[in-house]
Amino acid sequence: MNTKRYSGYIIGAVIVLLGLYLMVTFNSLVKKEEKVKLQWNEVQNAYQRRIDFIPNVVNVVKGQADFEQTTLVKVTEARSKAQSVNISAGDVSADKYNQQAAAQDELAQAANRLVIAVEKYPELKGTAAFEGLQTQLEGTERRIKIARKDFNGVIADYNSSVKSFPTKIVAGVFGFQPKEGFQSDAGADKSVEIKFN
Repeated sequence: MNTKRYSGYIIGAVIVLLGLYLMVTFNSLVKKEEKVKLQWNEVQNAYQRRIDFIPNVVNVVKGQADFEQTTLVKVTEARSKAQSVNISAGDVSADKYNQQAAAQDELAQAANRLVIAVEKYPELKGTAAFEGLQTQLEGTERRIKIARKDFNGVIADYNSSVKSFPTKIVAGVFGFQPKEGFQSDAGADKSVEIKFN
Protein backbone atom coordinates (compact mmCIF):
# COMPACT_ATOMS: atom_id res chain seq x y z
CA MET A 1 0.00 0.00 0.00
CA ASN A 2 2.83 2.39 0.87
CA THR A 3 4.60 1.69 -2.42
CA LYS A 4 1.45 2.60 -4.34
CA ARG A 5 1.21 5.85 -2.40
CA TYR A 6 4.88 6.69 -3.03
CA SER A 7 4.50 5.79 -6.69
CA GLY A 8 1.52 8.13 -6.87
CA TYR A 9 3.52 10.93 -5.27
CA ILE A 10 6.43 10.38 -7.62
CA ILE A 11 4.17 10.36 -10.69
CA GLY A 12 2.37 13.47 -9.40
CA ALA A 13 5.70 15.24 -8.76
CA VAL A 14 6.93 14.36 -12.25
CA ILE A 15 3.71 15.70 -13.80
CA VAL A 16 3.95 18.93 -11.77
CA LEU A 17 7.62 19.39 -12.72
CA LEU A 18 6.85 18.71 -16.38
CA GLY A 19 3.98 21.20 -16.24
CA LEU A 20 6.21 23.83 -14.65
CA TYR A 21 8.89 23.22 -17.27
CA LEU A 22 6.35 23.61 -20.09
CA MET A 23 4.99 26.82 -18.56
CA VAL A 24 8.43 28.39 -17.97
CA THR A 25 9.69 27.40 -21.42
CA PHE A 26 6.54 28.64 -23.17
CA ASN A 27 6.73 31.99 -21.35
CA SER A 28 10.42 32.30 -22.22
CA LEU A 29 9.69 31.71 -25.92
CA VAL A 30 6.86 34.24 -25.84
CA LYS A 31 9.18 36.86 -24.32
CA LYS A 32 11.84 36.21 -26.94
CA GLU A 33 9.29 36.43 -29.74
CA GLU A 34 8.04 39.73 -28.32
CA LYS A 35 11.64 41.01 -28.24
CA VAL A 36 11.91 40.16 -31.93
CA LYS A 37 8.76 42.19 -32.62
CA LEU A 38 9.95 45.08 -30.47
CA GLN A 39 13.31 45.19 -32.18
CA TRP A 40 11.65 45.00 -35.59
CA ASN A 41 9.68 48.10 -34.58
CA GLU A 42 13.00 49.82 -33.80
CA VAL A 43 14.24 48.98 -37.32
CA GLN A 44 10.97 50.38 -38.71
CA ASN A 45 11.39 53.56 -36.63
CA ALA A 46 14.91 54.07 -37.95
CA TYR A 47 13.72 53.53 -41.53
CA GLN A 48 10.85 55.95 -40.99
CA ARG A 49 13.25 58.57 -39.63
CA ARG A 50 15.27 58.27 -42.87
CA ILE A 51 12.10 58.57 -44.94
CA ASP A 52 11.02 61.65 -42.97
CA PHE A 53 14.34 63.46 -43.47
CA ILE A 54 14.55 63.01 -47.24
CA PRO A 55 11.91 65.69 -48.07
CA ASN A 56 13.85 68.18 -45.94
CA VAL A 57 17.01 67.50 -47.90
CA VAL A 58 15.13 67.70 -51.20
CA ASN A 59 13.52 71.02 -50.20
CA VAL A 60 16.87 72.55 -49.23
CA VAL A 61 18.38 71.39 -52.53
CA LYS A 62 15.35 72.55 -54.57
CA GLY A 63 16.19 76.11 -53.58
CA GLN A 64 19.15 75.89 -55.94
CA ALA A 65 17.56 76.97 -59.23
CA ASP A 66 19.85 75.10 -61.60
CA PHE A 67 20.04 71.87 -59.61
CA GLU A 68 19.52 68.62 -61.56
CA GLN A 69 15.78 67.94 -61.41
CA THR A 70 16.11 64.28 -62.46
CA THR A 71 18.13 63.59 -59.31
CA LEU A 72 15.41 65.13 -57.17
CA VAL A 73 12.71 63.15 -58.98
CA LYS A 74 14.58 59.87 -58.44
CA VAL A 75 15.00 60.60 -54.74
CA THR A 76 11.30 61.43 -54.40
CA GLU A 77 10.29 58.24 -56.24
CA ALA A 78 12.61 56.07 -54.13
CA ARG A 79 11.23 57.67 -50.95
CA SER A 80 7.67 56.98 -52.07
CA LYS A 81 8.52 53.36 -52.81
CA ALA A 82 10.29 52.89 -49.46
CA GLN A 83 7.37 54.46 -47.65
CA SER A 84 4.90 52.08 -49.31
CA VAL A 85 6.72 49.00 -47.98
CA ASN A 86 5.76 48.80 -44.31
CA ILE A 87 5.76 45.52 -42.42
CA SER A 88 4.04 45.09 -39.08
CA ALA A 89 5.93 43.38 -36.27
CA GLY A 90 3.50 40.46 -36.33
CA ASP A 91 4.13 39.85 -40.03
CA VAL A 92 7.94 39.71 -40.15
CA SER A 93 9.33 37.16 -42.57
CA ALA A 94 12.57 36.86 -44.51
CA ASP A 95 10.84 37.73 -47.81
CA LYS A 96 9.17 40.84 -46.42
CA TYR A 97 12.31 41.90 -44.61
CA ASN A 98 14.30 41.59 -47.85
CA GLN A 99 11.60 43.47 -49.76
CA GLN A 100 11.77 46.36 -47.32
CA ALA A 101 15.57 46.28 -47.19
CA ALA A 102 15.67 46.52 -51.00
CA ALA A 103 13.34 49.54 -51.00
CA GLN A 104 15.41 51.20 -48.26
CA ASP A 105 18.64 50.46 -50.14
CA GLU A 106 17.15 52.05 -53.26
CA LEU A 107 16.29 55.14 -51.22
CA ALA A 108 19.81 55.29 -49.77
CA GLN A 109 21.32 54.96 -53.26
CA ALA A 110 19.13 57.79 -54.56
CA ALA A 111 20.08 59.93 -51.58
CA ASN A 112 23.75 59.15 -52.21
CA ARG A 113 23.36 60.33 -55.81
CA LEU A 114 21.82 63.53 -54.44
CA VAL A 115 24.72 64.04 -52.02
CA ILE A 116 27.23 63.49 -54.84
CA ALA A 117 25.37 66.03 -56.98
CA VAL A 118 25.43 68.54 -54.10
CA GLU A 119 29.24 68.36 -54.13
CA LYS A 120 29.09 70.42 -57.36
CA TYR A 121 27.32 73.24 -55.52
CA PRO A 122 29.66 74.61 -52.84
CA GLU A 123 27.27 77.45 -51.97
CA LEU A 124 24.54 74.87 -51.20
CA LYS A 125 26.86 72.45 -49.45
CA GLY A 126 27.98 75.18 -47.06
CA THR A 127 24.53 76.36 -45.99
CA ALA A 128 23.57 75.88 -42.37
CA ALA A 129 20.33 74.13 -43.37
CA PHE A 130 22.12 71.51 -45.44
CA GLU A 131 24.84 70.99 -42.82
CA GLY A 132 22.19 70.45 -40.12
CA LEU A 133 20.32 67.93 -42.25
CA GLN A 134 23.57 66.21 -43.12
CA THR A 135 24.35 65.75 -39.41
CA GLN A 136 20.85 64.43 -38.70
CA LEU A 137 20.98 62.01 -41.64
CA GLU A 138 24.37 60.71 -40.54
CA GLY A 139 22.87 60.05 -37.09
CA THR A 140 19.91 58.32 -38.71
CA GLU A 141 22.21 56.04 -40.71
CA ARG A 142 24.00 55.06 -37.48
CA ARG A 143 20.61 54.34 -35.88
CA ILE A 144 19.62 52.11 -38.80
CA LYS A 145 22.89 50.20 -38.57
CA ILE A 146 22.50 49.70 -34.81
CA ALA A 147 18.81 48.75 -35.09
CA ARG A 148 19.62 46.12 -37.75
CA LYS A 149 22.46 44.74 -35.63
CA ASP A 150 20.24 44.56 -32.54
CA PHE A 151 17.47 42.95 -34.60
CA ASN A 152 19.87 40.30 -35.84
CA GLY A 153 20.93 39.69 -32.23
CA VAL A 154 17.40 39.05 -30.95
CA ILE A 155 16.66 36.83 -33.96
CA ALA A 156 19.79 34.79 -33.20
CA ASP A 157 18.78 34.49 -29.53
CA TYR A 158 15.23 33.46 -30.45
CA ASN A 159 16.44 30.93 -33.03
CA SER A 160 18.95 29.50 -30.57
CA SER A 161 16.15 28.83 -28.09
CA VAL A 162 13.72 27.44 -30.66
CA LYS A 163 16.32 25.08 -32.11
CA SER A 164 17.88 23.88 -28.83
CA PHE A 165 16.90 20.63 -27.16
CA PRO A 166 14.66 20.20 -25.12
CA THR A 167 13.15 23.64 -25.80
CA LYS A 168 12.76 22.58 -29.43
CA ILE A 169 10.10 20.07 -28.37
CA VAL A 170 8.09 22.71 -26.50
CA ALA A 171 8.54 25.16 -29.39
CA GLY A 172 7.25 22.56 -31.83
CA VAL A 173 4.23 21.72 -29.66
CA PHE A 174 3.24 25.39 -29.35
CA GLY A 175 4.08 26.41 -32.93
CA PHE A 176 7.19 28.54 -32.39
CA GLN A 177 9.13 28.40 -35.65
CA PRO A 178 12.70 29.54 -36.29
CA LYS A 179 12.90 32.86 -38.07
CA GLU A 180 15.20 32.11 -40.98
CA GLY A 181 17.02 34.64 -43.10
CA PHE A 182 17.83 37.20 -40.45
CA GLN A 183 21.35 36.15 -39.45
CA SER A 184 23.79 39.05 -39.36
CA ASP A 185 25.77 37.61 -42.29
CA ALA A 186 22.64 37.56 -44.47
CA GLY A 187 23.42 41.06 -45.74
CA ALA A 188 22.50 43.53 -43.01
CA ASP A 189 26.13 44.64 -42.92
CA LYS A 190 26.12 45.06 -46.70
CA SER A 191 23.09 47.33 -46.85
CA VAL A 192 23.44 50.66 -48.57
CA GLU A 193 23.67 53.66 -46.29
CA ILE A 194 23.66 57.37 -47.03
CA LYS A 195 27.23 58.65 -46.92
CA PHE A 196 28.57 62.18 -46.76
CA ASN A 197 32.21 62.74 -47.62
